[in-house]
Amino acid sequence: METTETRNWTGLADQVLAILRCLSCQGTLRREEAGLICEGCGRQYPVVKNVVRFVDAQHYAGSFGFQWLTFRDAQLDSGEDRRSESDFRRRTGFTPEELAGKLVLDVGCGMGRFAEVATRWGAHVVGIDLSLAEEAAVENLRDREAVFFQADVFHLPFAPASFDYIYSIGVLHHTPNCERAFKVLPGLLKPGGRIAIWLYSGYHKWYRMSDVYRKVTRRMSPKILYRLSYVAVPMYGLHRFLRAIPLVGKPISGVMKYLLPMSFNPDAQWRVLDTLDWYSPWYQSKHTYEEVFRWFEDCGLQDLRVILEPISVQGRRPLQSTGSENSEKSEVDRCAV
Repeated sequence: METTETRNWTGLADQVLAILRCLSCQGTLRREEAGLICEGCGRQYPVVKNVVRFVDAQHYAGSFGFQWLTFRDAQLDSGEDRRSESDFRRRTGFTPEELAGKLVLDVGCGMGRFAEVATRWGAHVVGIDLSLAEEAAVENLRDREAVFFQADVFHLPFAPASFDYIYSIGVLHHTPNCERAFKVLPGLLKPGGRIAIWLYSGYHKWYRMSDVYRKVTRRMSPKILYRLSYVAVPMYGLHRFLRAIPLVGKPISGVMKYLLPMSFNPDAQWRVLDTLDWYSPWYQSKHTYEEVFRWFEDCGLQDLRVILEPISVQGRRPLQSTGSENSEKSEVDRCAV
């Protein structure tokens, strides 16, 4: 019987292997039984639990490994429930017609929530995540055109100009330097390729108290914080009760929201997940359109678009012409430094 591991290795198509590069010398990689090996310097990248590891630890992303291995299929679309597809459209602006048949990089894939949407639309997805969450993604998308690696966004194992599309949804603001993390990515786009990112908004100040609490909660055991996140279940009902009280109910609810920020997703499981997601990360920056547009412009990206849900921005790498090829390449290269 064909195992999940066998199927996923089969999914590591020649197309993907051809764009992988050694982190040490940028040499090409070849497959061996135990993983990948660099044909230049001989560095090895092992396969553990069906995932090629380009890092040896989760570092600051450990809470996400716990989160997505706990909620390994909670946000996958099923039946008539298309919430993740709706979020994907609102936060990237991409359409099925654009992604069909394209090679797409999912930066911070987690358990494969958005990769599931992209592959359903016909894309060939390469997902990377610093945490162990891609172990769940491999299982969730074992029959799809997708392959997943554990890798660091600051040291990605891909050749320049490899991808038609790149997206990163709710991830880069959890790195030590969101701007630098973003600027690694445009150089991986093919000429004419598009990139879209969604980040936490810096315009709304309701999260101030959560930033105070996070000085403590980010140091807590993920298991303990997970249990504490269940307070969002009864608190949701309390807020609904208060808001039904004339005159004083809404102001009291508003003060409570400020003092104890939490998810108000109507789905109880998603509410717990989103609350855990808010309080557990080691890094969590917020941003404005002004600064994000500057990042895109620094990298020479064109056709910048604001998508429906803040802070969502999409841009295109210019098509290279004979006269401007060298200048465009150097601009993208400078962006990643």
